[in-house]
Amino acid sequence: MRYTTFGHRTGLRVSEYALGTANFGTGWGAGAEPDEARRIFDRFAEAGGTFLDTADAYQFGQSEELTGQFVAADRDHFVLATKVTLGASPQPDISRTGNSRKNMVASVEASLKRLGTDYIDLLWVHFPDELTPMEEILRGLDDLVSAGKIHHAALSNFPAWRVSRAVTLADLRNWAPIVGVQYEYSLVERSADRELLPMAESLGLGGALWSPLGGGLLTGKYRRSTEGRLSDLGAVIHTESTDQKTTVVDAVLAVAEETGVTPAQVSVAWVRERAARSVTSLVPIIGPRNLAQLDSYLDALDVQLAPEHFDRLSKVSAVPLGVPHEAIAGSLGGIQGGDSSRVLAPAAPVA
Repeated sequence: MRYTTFGHRTGLRVSEYALGTANFGTGWGAGAEPDEARRIFDRFAEAGGTFLDTADAYQFGQSEELTGQFVAADRDHFVLATKVTLGASPQPDISRTGNSRKNMVASVEASLKRLGTDYIDLLWVHFPDELTPMEEILRGLDDLVSAGKIHHAALSNFPAWRVSRAVTLADLRNWAPIVGVQYEYSLVERSADRELLPMAESLGLGGALWSPLGGGLLTGKYRRSTEGRLSDLGAVIHTESTDQKTTVVDAVLAVAEETGVTPAQVSVAWVRERAARSVTSLVPIIGPRNLAQLDSYLDALDVQLAPEHFDRLSKVSAVPLGVPHEAIAGSLGGIQGGDSSRVLAPAAPVA
């Protein structure tokens, strides 16, 4: 098992997204000004946060530069994660993007300079490039670990079958292991329940869950205004485009009213409760644009959903598991001696 906590302290992590940016661990929310990003960082550190997640592509390297400045006084106290694949140039160049060993080494060297550090604690491969074989990606990551430039390697936005193959290849060839996966997860985006989450639990991979508020949809604010990601970022957003999403937002608002906390805190509390019920480490990534948003996230750490509220939200947000999962579930009665309810399933899914 490659169980990892990603070094978080507060139960949330910050990730920088498009700066100045943060996510939970933490980072600086898309659109945050540098001075506000500094205040967000200071408040997060004061609250005990240690995990910072950024990428070379966020604001074309500016997020890494700011992160490096923020942690410079106590670098070893923080766990720094960054990414390769998309590159830091406003004009993409096929020689400076993707997951080839050439670009991986060049990107890490450039990130180290921007971050002002000798090592990166966790390096994510940001996306598959649909060109580089997994063997080359893994060998490149292993070289970087052996050189001491990175401590751990992980995959972001990769499908489960590719992650599973990567874990197996690294094991068989004694290369640096893949320790985690990063993917979107919230009450309005639970596709990961089909393959990614069971895979992470079975293989003992840590999970970084980004956009726990569904791009702001789960706060209910888009029922009053389009201000936010919907209007000024145009990415990583959700709208009430389906009846189910409307039902989910209705349920979040109702639970918030019943519990006396904000819809944002209900949504984060649900993700954290889902993580608490997992057999591996799952950590929400947040992206506050200002101190008020960060404080709201931090307040969510004290929100404990009643079982009936958690179950209600889980039921309305559940996604169809599809083929072959529904067929498997329908067959278990016959497979497991005629009555699967009498069989105690293992805590972690069987790989």
